[in-house]
Amino acid sequence: MSPARPEPASAASPRLSIKADQFTESVIREMTRLALKHNAVNLSQGFPDFPAPAEIKRAAQEAIAADVNQYAITWGAKKFRDAIAQNFERTQGVSVDPEREITVCCGSTEAMISSMLGIINPGDEVVVFEPFYENYGPDAILSGAKPRFVKLRPPDWSFDPDELAAAFGPATKAIILNTPNNPTGKVFERSEFECIRDLCVRWNAFAVTDEIYEHMVYDGARHISMATIDGMRERTITINALSKTYSVTGWRVGWAIAPPDVSSSIRKVHDFLTVGAAAPLQEAGAVALHSPPEYYATLAREYTARRDRLLEILTGAGFRCFKPRGAYYIMTDISAFGFPDDVTFAKYLVTDIGVAAVPGSSFYRDPAEGRTHLRFTFCKTEKTFQAAAERLAKLRPAK
Repeated sequence: MSPARPEPASAASPRLSIKADQFTESVIREMTRLALKHNAVNLSQGFPDFPAPAEIKRAAQEAIAADVNQYAITWGAKKFRDAIAQNFERTQGVSVDPEREITVCCGSTEAMISSMLGIINPGDEVVVFEPFYENYGPDAILSGAKPRFVKLRPPDWSFDPDELAAAFGPATKAIILNTPNNPTGKVFERSEFECIRDLCVRWNAFAVTDEIYEHMVYDGARHISMATIDGMRERTITINALSKTYSVTGWRVGWAIAPPDVSSSIRKVHDFLTVGAAAPLQEAGAVALHSPPEYYATLAREYTARRDRLLEILTGAGFRCFKPRGAYYIMTDISAFGFPDDVTFAKYLVTDIGVAAVPGSSFYRDPAEGRTHLRFTFCKTEKTFQAAAERLAKLRPAK
């Protein structure tokens, strides 16, 4: 006779995941909700408030009308994977096999977590530069890894090679690298890649690189993909998406490029996370990736002008700005305003001034590290900039 099972406590709830207790909901998305609530100018979340290119929208409409509305191949429609491979070879000079080395996902966000889940085992460690895009810490935790953080220090957001070396060890499985960088605007240089490469090779680690802002570089900066660095082709997972380059952040179509054995693991995870990305939007993505060189030159030129416009506005309002060389964000120092921390100031800005920005603490493991920073985005129209300028003119630095 088996022993009687103890009766469950009637008032107790089922236990929740201890993983989810280790991070908060997205602060960036919360700031957009606050901006809507208070009718504030939204310079927080990085989505353009101007139209996507007409020919790309038309391609999506035509695909839907042509009934490209059922599942694509789980790891991506062939036409789209071919376009990704052709684009990567054209821009980076690296040949990849679209049949075995590309996985199309629901945005770069899913590509990142699918990649992490595909390579991480319990007890593995992942190196993350901070300030970091807020998803990377939770991605490490959800995949079962322990994050090891290495500082990027202003004003140029450089890292200490010795500090980076100390973060690597026998348990290191990967380093997450975002270049051009969100939130700092840093564009990593070849010498920095080579430093990272040496550590990856020494400790047999992957580099998982988020390159979604690859075409948004300024002042002579040049985007380099880690996969082009000697010794890194077989240990790099390159993450990218349509979202930023083509102003379609709501489409959620991204991809991961990786060696065949790594791609096989990523594909299995992706399949059971989301099955597949939207089929008609992949058709439009193939059109987007064949855009002429003039498109990308114009993109960088227009974003340079937007960056300079927002720098002018923020500097005039009393912010100390760290001029970005890439991506479409500006990190600022808010010390002059005399607020106790970034969260208090961000709430004041959105409720009393009418402008939304992202508290710097959301980009750091220790919130105190970001208490003097706010991040603003400049993927906006002149109408938006003008409204922000008028409202920020009410700010007064502390005496």
